[in-house]
Amino acid sequence: MAAALIVQTLLQFISIYIALIIVRILLTWFPTVDFLQQIASFLSVVTDPYLNLFRNLVPPIGGFDFSTILAVIVLQVVQGSLQSLAPTLISSIGI
Repeated sequence: MAAALIVQTLLQFISIYIALIIVRILLTWFPTVDFLQQIASFLSVVTDPYLNLFRNLVPPIGGFDFSTILAVIVLQVVQGSLQSLAPTLISSIGI
């Protein structure tokens, strides 16, 4: 039971983190709206450490930052792998 709870919590965390990254990406399209600055600064603090890992790998091409797309894809692959491996992980732990 505890292992299943841990896996479900991790899957939910990944889903929420992907949503935060997407909201951060969308907010960059509206840099002049004042009330969005507080939200954008919070999201920057939360998401930039992860996104910076990919910014060093993929430089901007033609003014577009493709590193964020790669970062989201990696999270989705991890999430999908965890979902497919969850029954095996839970049964092998035996908790």
